[in-house]
Amino acid sequence: MVNNMRHAGTIFLLLVFAVNVDARALKIATLSPDGTTWMEIMRNAAKVVADQTENRVRIKFYPGGVMGNDRAVLRKIAMGQLQGGVFVSGSLSEFYPANQVYNLPLIFKNYQEVDYVRKRMDPIIMQGMEQAGFVTFGLAEGGFAYLMSKEPVQSIEDLRKQKVWIPDNDVTSLETLKTFGVSPIPLSLADVRTALQTGLINTVAASPVGAIALQWHTQINYLTDIPLIYVYGMLAVDKKAFSRFSSKDQSILREVMGAAFGEIDRQNRIDNKNALKALRRQGIQFVKPTADALKRWQSTAFNASERLIRAGKLSKDIIDTLMRNLSDFRSGKPSNQ
Repeated sequence: MVNNMRHAGTIFLLLVFAVNVDARALKIATLSPDGTTWMEIMRNAAKVVADQTENRVRIKFYPGGVMGNDRAVLRKIAMGQLQGGVFVSGSLSEFYPANQVYNLPLIFKNYQEVDYVRKRMDPIIMQGMEQAGFVTFGLAEGGFAYLMSKEPVQSIEDLRKQKVWIPDNDVTSLETLKTFGVSPIPLSLADVRTALQTGLINTVAASPVGAIALQWHTQINYLTDIPLIYVYGMLAVDKKAFSRFSSKDQSILREVMGAAFGEIDRQNRIDNKNALKALRRQGIQFVKPTADALKRWQSTAFNASERLIRAGKLSKDIIDTLMRNLSDFRSGKPSNQ
């Protein structure tokens, strides 16, 4: 009897919640804590959207991971409790695997290569995500991720001795680390700091600004000084929710949020460079691989692409497109297309 009453009460509360949902509001979850540059820029953009649409479109953010990890957020989007979230690329790989093509290890040598490739391939990724059911507003650079660890990691052999974290549901990172002979430990971003504290893991790959924002830098002692992978994030909104707005309001939302993510993209590069200096000032020791060790890193990373194709995690076409653009840039004859 009591259980039946509780069940009925739960159903009633869910019905009340459903009735009171404001169809004009986009509820967006993010792991970014309040007070960060990301949140400041996104909140300002949300105000502009509300003003320009005369409150026909309002955006409510749930920062700091209060809605759970990326899997939980995606589940709530599917249920209609949320309409979108800010995700790292790996969390969306089940919908559009090619969005992880920039995450190939050691594929980029510098930011000049990144800028050239992104100018030509960001539209492909955004279009692919939209076809998969998510409207995005541009890619926000996370920057180059470095190995950060409690023990020094100079060589691949050193890495194999560590307890290495990867984001859960990140199939590209999983297959890549298998290429390096590493069996990683998958965890949500929200669980990483605790896992470092308890010793469940002792090595992460993160951008400098990400490591500081999430307080991971307080749990590591060393940084392996090679840009391991290039990472980015994106705001993804359920296309069905987006399509409920008028064409005019959709255009305003795309323009304003697109400009906001462009600003975040530019600011994050500046912040990452400053954060890298801050890590050094805070006593993190930078480990530089020897020339022979670096060659081993590079040759092993090269094999990751073939492994990902064989495993069906990335298509040959998208990797070929990336490599063709890199070849154009490195040849000194960049294409204008």
